[in-house]
Amino acid sequence: MQIAIDGPAGAGKSTIAKKIARELDFFYIDTGAMYRALTWMVIQTNTDYKDEKAVYSLAQKTNIHFSNRPGEQRIICNGKDVSDVIRSPEVNNLVSQISALPLVRTIMVLKQQTMAENMNVVMEGRDIGECVLPQADYKFFITAGLEERCQRRARELKERGYDQDYTAIKEEMISRDKMDSARDIGALKILKDSIVINSSNLSIEELFSCVIAIIRGEKNVV
Repeated sequence: MQIAIDGPAGAGKSTIAKKIARELDFFYIDTGAMYRALTWMVIQTNTDYKDEKAVYSLAQKTNIHFSNRPGEQRIICNGKDVSDVIRSPEVNNLVSQISALPLVRTIMVLKQQTMAENMNVVMEGRDIGECVLPQADYKFFITAGLEERCQRRARELKERGYDQDYTAIKEEMISRDKMDSARDIGALKILKDSIVINSSNLSIEELFSCVIAIIRGEKNVV
């Protein structure tokens, strides 16, 4: 079975995807983390992020995979655990520009599809239902209001030790939403067969209960 979960930053899709994967004993794939790992590599190697061919070449040479540990999943980039460093404000500010490059998306989508072959997966990102897993059994689109998403991102950054100005977080979120929705390939969008859930007024447990009930056929799709 393939479960696709799309949505904007801060909507709660990563948390829900992880919980769903644990509940069903499926493999969890965070495609956003993959783009973040590549963005981290761009920064580390001083690659010109505006040079699409250079970033594409770097993506070809970069080995990105996930390592499952008891209770958590880590992302490994060229043998290094980058799970924490890819959540830095520096990566946040650049990842949408990297992920908007058509050549980069082509190779990353191929990597993601290869990972999803012959296994039950929960995959989350921006273009999973349309580009990566178009035949997914379920296509969820998790969204939330801008202010709520900004508050969640601020809490997440603070928990990770980054005390970033709220106004800067909001500006970055607005910019990222615009870039993610406007790119030519792999744009963030609601599909005809998307199951849309607004998480603004839902707790994580309420959101989880809603999604898992739909997957198990216990709740009708509205």
